Amino acid sequence: MAAIDELKALIDKGCKVAKVQPAMFASDAEVNIVIVTVVCPGGSHVVVKAYRDDARQLREFVRSLQL
Repeated sequence: MAAIDELKALIDKGCKVAKVQPAMFASDAEVNIVIVTVVCPGGSHVVVKAYRDDARQLREFVRSLQL
């Protein structure tokens, strides 16, 4: 499953994005990895990782959630 699909599924279950690494306000320079920590109801934490092209797409998706 692609990272963005995994994150969408978690959000549909009521989970919230808790942390994005590297930070979203950091430079838009190319990143090779994006790590998103998600907190779900019940307190469980899930880490979603994306690499290269998927990292760019995941970063843009998370950015769109915050608008």
